[in-house]
Amino acid sequence: MIEQLRTNLPLWVEASRVHAREGQVAAYIPELAKAPRDALGISIMGRDGTTLTAGDNSLLFTMQSISKVFTLMLALSDNGEEGVFEKVGMEPTGDDFNSMLKLELVEPGKPFNPLINAGAIAVTSLIHGASPAEKSERVLRYFQDIAGGAPLTYNESVFRSESATAHRNRSLAYFLKDNEVLGEEIDVEDVLSVYFQHCSIEINVEQLSRMALVLAFDGTDPITERELIPRRYVQIAKTFMMMCGMYNASGEFAIRAGIPAKSGVSGGILAVVPGQFGIAVVGPALGAKGNSTAGVHLLETLSTAMDWSIL
Repeated sequence: MIEQLRTNLPLWVEASRVHAREGQVAAYIPELAKAPRDALGISIMGRDGTTLTAGDNSLLFTMQSISKVFTLMLALSDNGEEGVFEKVGMEPTGDDFNSMLKLELVEPGKPFNPLINAGAIAVTSLIHGASPAEKSERVLRYFQDIAGGAPLTYNESVFRSESATAHRNRSLAYFLKDNEVLGEEIDVEDVLSVYFQHCSIEINVEQLSRMALVLAFDGTDPITERELIPRRYVQIAKTFMMMCGMYNASGEFAIRAGIPAKSGVSGGILAVVPGQFGIAVVGPALGAKGNSTAGVHLLETLSTAMDWSIL
């Protein structure tokens, strides 16, 4: 399998790269609009650390919504399942990732799942720490540990750009406050600061594939044999990835690729082949539903060629 991947991966990347023309880089966060539209890179990491890369694998990008998978697991560690799911549901929405429609129409007014923006904001509010700075530092250390000690940092320009233009996210957060999903003691702007910061953590595909590898092996880093995340919390996260990790294109991706994945509007996608590989892709050009056009095509090609679907 490794030799087949080694031989074909560069060819598959170039065949998928043309699909970048079908998308556009995210412009609603001005800093993201600076990304190279035609870029496409991938890293696939196996249980012994063997790593195959192709394309623009050195491109740095921010995690954006991919970070929601890991803040969910941190919040579960801090609060347990009951504490988290008191504030956020377990169902896909079928709506856009930044929609507030069901917060108003469906009782009790809490977000449907942790991977839409409203749900991720609610989850972020549950991360322990005495201040926003302490919470953000905990998040960064947690991500670094899962990435094998990688020296991850926040992209300050993206953080500021995101914060300055986040009118919809602020509306969602204040709506959650009004619905008492965010408690009386919680400062909305403090929560948003932590949320924007974890979305702006900068990474490359090799570092992200190391994080995916930990999920592929149920919370244990197979390279170091350290258990980093309780297996149950990884199971919950991967289930959400399968149901709603690709926004409201998750059903189509599940049918075509059949592997757990989570995308972000910087063009990154984290994907998992359980018990085998952690995968990360970056392709900044996005389709109408917020997923990398070239990245999705590449993952679907890989899954079909390598028979990776878990369904």
